[in-house]
Formats: sequence, C-alpha cells, structure tokens
Amino acid sequence: MGEIGNSIVTILSRIPPGRVVSYGQVAAMAGLRNGARTVARVLHSSSSSLGLPWWRVLRADGTIALPRGGGFEEQAALLAAEGIAISRTGAVDLGRFAWDGRGG
Repeated sequence: MGEIGNSIVTILSRIPPGRVVSYGQVAAMAGLRNGARTVARVLHSSSSSLGLPWWRVLRADGTIALPRGGGFEEQAALLAAEGIAISRTGAVDLGRFAWDGRGG
C-alpha cells in the first residue's frame, strides 16, 4: 500500500466512535496536501478488508458524500447509531462531532 497509504489507514483506524472527520483532514494528518481523493481510494479499496470506519468520513462541509440509494442511508444509519445527529440533507454539525486527531 505504501507509506502514505499505511499512514492513512492508521489515522482512519483511530477515529473514535461518535466522531467524524473529512477526507481532506485525514489527508492533511497523513502529510498529503490535496489528498482527499487518495483517502477516498484507500477507503474504497480497503475499508472492508481492514475494518476501517468508513462511515465516519465526510465531505469538508460535513455532509455525506455517498448518493441516496448508493450508501447514503447506510452511512446515515451507522452515524446515528453512534449518536451523531444528521440533518435531512445528510449534514453533521462539525462543531459538535468533528475529531481533531487526538485520542481514539
């Protein structure tokens, strides 16, 4: 997977229940500028096999990136099960639920 990929996996595996982070934030934590798409690729290719909490990763504006009927509902349900409030439009209050990379 490479050093960057391994760093992304490590960060993703540390996101605690009840917290969310954006694709771009994960990339920045891994030292990868403008790497949000790389994070998305790692999640797409490895979340199942590595047990990564893919549902805790959102767009920079705090919204679910998956389309309705294409994973949106599953992600919203998983977030809600962790106590994360989601608006009807799929937005999460980042001021309340964002993870800053510490702990977890």
